[in-house]
Amino acid sequence: MGVVTREMEITSPLPPTKLFKAFALDFDTLFPKAIPNAITNVELLEGDGGVRSIKKVTFSQGWGLNYLKHRVDELDQDNLSYAYTVFEGEILKNIYERIRFETKFVATPNGGTICKMTAEFYTIGDIEIDEDQIKAETEKRGRAFKAVADYLLANPDA
Repeated sequence: MGVVTREMEITSPLPPTKLFKAFALDFDTLFPKAIPNAITNVELLEGDGGVRSIKKVTFSQGWGLNYLKHRVDELDQDNLSYAYTVFEGEILKNIYERIRFETKFVATPNGGTICKMTAEFYTIGDIEIDEDQIKAETEKRGRAFKAVADYLLANPDA
């Protein structure tokens, strides 16, 4: 098994506590509202939404994926960080055993946030990594972050 790690930073004028709440705690209800062209439904399959919970994300037609399942690995409200592992769905493309995403929200001096995201792609066996695919998946995650942040700016009570 090989592992490829990619990191990305995105800034937002929103405070880190608001973004943590949106991405880590309110994901199930907020994401289908914020990016309905991508996500139609988030279903809690096991657990209470916290660590070790299993969720199924169903994507809109034309998004290139039908669904994925992920497990919540970490939820740290004190450090405003969370992590989850995708273990099923087309995103794995019979290339990856799993993909782990970690996100940390760091305050900026002006009250905004730097969102630090890390993605770890675990390949099946000795399969060669397609750098373009990893770049595309990382960029999709960045676009989703921006879309949700824009939604929160436009809907402050969301």
